[in-house]
Amino acid sequence: MTYKEARVYLDEMSKYGSVLGLDTIRGLLRELGNPQDDLKFIHIAGTNGKGSVLAYTSTILSKAGYKTGRYVSPTVISYLEKIQVDGEWISETEFADITEQVKEAIDRLKSKEQPVPTVFETETAMAFLYFKKKNCDLVVLETGLGGETDATNIVKNTVCVAFATISVDHLGMIGDSLEEIAQTKSGIIKPGCKVVSARQKESISKILQEKAGSLGCAYVEAEPELMEIEADDYKGITFSYKEYLHMQSQIAGECQRENLAAALEVINSLKDLGYEITEETVRDGIRETRWAGRFTCLSEEPVVIVDGAHNEDAAKKLRTSLERYFKEKEIIFIMGVFKDKEYEKIVQILSPLASRVYTVDLPNKERTLPGEKLAECIRNTAQKSITDEKKIPDIAGGCQEETCRKNKGKFLAVTAEKNIEEAVTKAYNYAKEDAENRVVVACGSLSYLSEVIQCVKDMKM
Repeated sequence: MTYKEARVYLDEMSKYGSVLGLDTIRGLLRELGNPQDDLKFIHIAGTNGKGSVLAYTSTILSKAGYKTGRYVSPTVISYLEKIQVDGEWISETEFADITEQVKEAIDRLKSKEQPVPTVFETETAMAFLYFKKKNCDLVVLETGLGGETDATNIVKNTVCVAFATISVDHLGMIGDSLEEIAQTKSGIIKPGCKVVSARQKESISKILQEKAGSLGCAYVEAEPELMEIEADDYKGITFSYKEYLHMQSQIAGECQRENLAAALEVINSLKDLGYEITEETVRDGIRETRWAGRFTCLSEEPVVIVDGAHNEDAAKKLRTSLERYFKEKEIIFIMGVFKDKEYEKIVQILSPLASRVYTVDLPNKERTLPGEKLAECIRNTAQKSITDEKKIPDIAGGCQEETCRKNKGKFLAVTAEKNIEEAVTKAYNYAKEDAENRVVVACGSLSYLSEVIQCVKDMKM
């Protein structure tokens, strides 16, 4: 099997959607010899920040000399990004070989008339096989959807569970309220493991603490309010947190205060378990951590930021960051969202900052909210705060009065673009005309940011 054939095989499986529960992946892993039972895990759940906590934690562990697996979902740059060891993506050859091995196991299940796994279950099994093959000391494992019934929760040897910020997402799928969602996510806690959480709402903290206590687990909650920010701009932050003094992170954004605090508490929990991690290792690990698509600066002239803010909480944090770093700047947004996300709330939060918005369809045509519908939502939101109207040229070069709304002192121009490349080209070129005062921000979903990143790279050449 080639890499191309492996991708076709997995793409075909993806058509059948996702199913919560552990019975099917349990059967698949049994066919594969239960590779997960030979690994130790740091298991991360939450709504926003899982990826950043994973990135900080795994980079520090790699710097400390531990062979560290990463299982990432969703990816930004490449499909191969899903499965990494010490920050190196799985190769196309190894990916194809492991896909073939798992396919053979699935064929055996079919012959026994056993349930066929979903694509996420298949990818999870592939990751476990690869991490075992590479003799990983630790695997930092990110949940896909939820917690208790998420395919990743098949693991037993969890040394530490970490919770990033829990907020409302996937409502109705894993819970009908924030508390129900938290209860579901708490299901990844295993007896006797360390439990670390980012700062949560009181009701959420109570749920996590009670679950940890019932299983004999020590519970620690990060204290981001104790973090002293010494320097802060859109390219990164310098900070001190408890015993960790004058640390530098090259990941910016409001949410990083919480993510860094949570990651450092994970590291302290691992040190309590006997893992040897020096302060210098922590310093180097934080400084070298990169995480594409999380308030990532792609360009300086003009400044172009990409951020996968795809729900209300993430949008609020993105807005706070933009107001902090670009207070007097003109913000040009590129937006693409899934139709099952809280796009009205995202628009309400972010559009007041905008002078122009270019909306796009996402690559996943089945889940995307059409760009025109998103543009209409933005126009309707702006309409509610009209204080004046003026006929000015729209982005496309015509003259559409309805797209030009004076929104808190700014005229807001909105167009739905034919494709992502056109949106990036128009936003970039407009910003470049006054690079000192204009900033481009692409947000809404991680799923299209790889194309944005490539387009910006091409424009800079």
